Amino acid sequence: MDTRYLQTFREVAKWQSFTRAAEVLGYAQSSITTQIQNLENEFGVVLFERWGRKIRPTQAGEVLLAYSEQLLAILDEARGQLSDQAQLAGTLTIGTVESLAAFYLPPYLQKFRQEQPKMRVLLHPGICNELRQGVKEGAYDFAFILDRWQEHPDLVCLNLGEEELVVIAAPGHRLEQAHKVVAEDFSGENWIFTEEGCSYRIIMENVLRKANAAVHSSLEFGSMEAIKQCVTYDLGIALVPKITVTEEVKNGTLIILPFTHPEVRVYRQLVYHQKKWMPQAMRYFIDLLKTGDLDRTNRTRKNAL
Repeated sequence: MDTRYLQTFREVAKWQSFTRAAEVLGYAQSSITTQIQNLENEFGVVLFERWGRKIRPTQAGEVLLAYSEQLLAILDEARGQLSDQAQLAGTLTIGTVESLAAFYLPPYLQKFRQEQPKMRVLLHPGICNELRQGVKEGAYDFAFILDRWQEHPDLVCLNLGEEELVVIAAPGHRLEQAHKVVAEDFSGENWIFTEEGCSYRIIMENVLRKANAAVHSSLEFGSMEAIKQCVTYDLGIALVPKITVTEEVKNGTLIILPFTHPEVRVYRQLVYHQKKWMPQAMRYFIDLLKTGDLDRTNRTRKNAL
């Protein structure tokens, strides 16, 4: 059997479309159809069924899809092990939440690029559950998430430290002078939330619900910059990672309300699949994040100047 048939089968299953799979793989649609038919003849089963305007794998197709993922992953690992060049060049595909991509990862990416100049890094934004699922499915080499500490049977989860969450407001907010703010004090407030499914949004909504602190109204944005701008214009308050508002708090366009709660805690986590083969560059990046050793690079740069 030509292993390319399995790659084609995986793409058809992913996109639920022969036409889309042909576009992605650069094949004629007739070639896609032939390859799937060859697989069906090989195993003596029907692999896809019609589902509205799309197609989806049959039960037999789901079984073959699971085996295809394993076989293709093993083949990729073999190619990597046999190629010296793969240790020095290639692409790392990383899933990450927006706040870490913008405010935590840049110095690590800078050092990684200095040490591994032939490696290309692709960052894909997402929310925590989607990122974990992407790691499980092989869409990402690894992912950075902000969430409560959780363990998953198929994943390796490395704790990179707690990320402080703060409630921000526009200067002059009614709670600005409070010595301490509790969840009940937020009753009737307008909230500006991150997108649905965001881990710390879920945590905050649960805290407000338990405190019977009714939300007067809310806005929802997938962009951290949009959230900060709306808070600046006093359209509501928001729960955000503290690292995302350092400059705004410093220059006085935003304030941090004195609110803490034992349930409002998240951790920076690096997640990868237990069976993931890690090339040299990926191991280097993970070690860099685990040790947080950026000081040596900065000292070296200063001495050179």
